[in-house]
Amino acid sequence: MTMSGTVNRQILLVEKPSGKLGPEHFRMVEGAVPEPKDGEALLRVRYISLDAANRAWMHGATYRSAVEANSVMAGGAIAEVVSSKAPGIAAGDVVFGDTGWQDYAAVPAKHLTKMPKLEPQTHLLSVFGIAGLTAYFGLLEIGKPKEGETVVVSAAAGSVGSIVGQIAKIRGCRVIGIAGGADKCHWLTSELGFDAAVDYKDGAVFKALRAAAPKGIDVYFDNVGGDILEACLPQMNNYGRIACCGAISQYDGAPSAHGPRGVPGLIVVKRLVMQGFIVMDYMNQSQRALADLQAWVKAGQLKVQEDIINGLENTPRALIGLLAGENRGKRMVRL
Repeated sequence: MTMSGTVNRQILLVEKPSGKLGPEHFRMVEGAVPEPKDGEALLRVRYISLDAANRAWMHGATYRSAVEANSVMAGGAIAEVVSSKAPGIAAGDVVFGDTGWQDYAAVPAKHLTKMPKLEPQTHLLSVFGIAGLTAYFGLLEIGKPKEGETVVVSAAAGSVGSIVGQIAKIRGCRVIGIAGGADKCHWLTSELGFDAAVDYKDGAVFKALRAAAPKGIDVYFDNVGGDILEACLPQMNNYGRIACCGAISQYDGAPSAHGPRGVPGLIVVKRLVMQGFIVMDYMNQSQRALADLQAWVKAGQLKVQEDIINGLENTPRALIGLLAGENRGKRMVRL
């Protein structure tokens, strides 16, 4: 299969935003399809994963290097191998890798993960991808929920939070989701089986949480940080566990003026365990996680919600919308 005459569309981050991310920070350009070097594979990108972390990468180095201005915007994707100059990877293979926002990418094979060929392919980015594994390991390895305990999850209608809540229900917990807007809250309780949902846009998060969790919180899965974390801390039970997954409240625009109060005081008094994690740390256990996730989906215990936007040109708008909380479940772009 020759790529001659084929154009590679790319979306560049033309400048790093100092405030909120906007369409003006991106530009689409056309270039040649890259030639894979020894040890690399040429990939045709199929589905680009959109994540709050995309925005965090613009601030500076995190668990990966920062995205620099005037470079292809970074992002993970499901892609098909067009050609390969690396052992173990062949044309036709389906892989996950950091391709960036473009039609084609040449990526070192050592940075690619071979994926099973299953339909729909989108599940490889949502429930059987980073989102599902993040929810699984963050909740079960760090949150360690026990049957009958109360689990609270923020950004509960998002790609990770929606799965966290459902796994906690499967484990026999009382589950409360925090999300933005009455529609999302209703969806959590009516469709996903959460016991209660708190609308943070109402403003009275602390009171609503107290009403939803009268016996306190045993496990808090934190996707947002900031004021929501502050509302949860005083309501944690002694020996409660907090899994810190992300801090979306601090990624785009101005962070909360004072950050969460009660740190470390409440952590000491309540003997809380508060731990951050990166899903990559658990990849050596991914087969066990995928076996559980696949079994739960097959049994109908775990519902998969995907939010698919069409067209590479719509990727910037889709990320900006995700940061504003437009999505339900896992958002991705189909090329």
